[in-house]
Amino acid sequence: MEYFDVGKIVNTQGLKGELRVQPITDFPDQRFKKGEKVTAFLKDGKTVELEVDGKRKHKNFVLIHFKGLDSINDVTFLKPSILKITREQQENLELDPDTYFYHEIIGLDVFKENGELVGTVKDIMELGPNDVWVVKRNNQPDLLLPKIDDVIKNVDLKNHKIIVDVLEGLE
Repeated sequence: MEYFDVGKIVNTQGLKGELRVQPITDFPDQRFKKGEKVTAFLKDGKTVELEVDGKRKHKNFVLIHFKGLDSINDVTFLKPSILKITREQQENLELDPDTYFYHEIIGLDVFKENGELVGTVKDIMELGPNDVWVVKRNNQPDLLLPKIDDVIKNVDLKNHKIIVDVLEGLE
């Protein structure tokens, strides 16, 4: 089964079983809403299925309470661990048009509008208001493309390619 990281349990919070979670998702409100299920991957290699019973924001963290774990003694074994969801859970999330999961973009071939191959997306950087797609090119430094409409013209997941307009100054 394929899993995707959605959070990292970094500590306990208080005495009533809450955990401090660093989100690894752009959708923490949906991922950690009451009734959602996640799998905790513990440092010893074991996994534990958990159901979210409540959540609230605290600074840069999400404080989560899991069903049936009502004291600090019940949750201490979960730290540190990584919270993950299955591919099926991920696919059930409805995204806005022109919004993609990173794993869908990384590995796609990038072409200019004239059909010239630019390279392959190797990474995505979160920088301010727009992500920046890092494109690996042959025998040239990586190309950094901001994810804006003027640059990213079309993303075709089915055909594994992206069409771009490399604006002056980007190359």
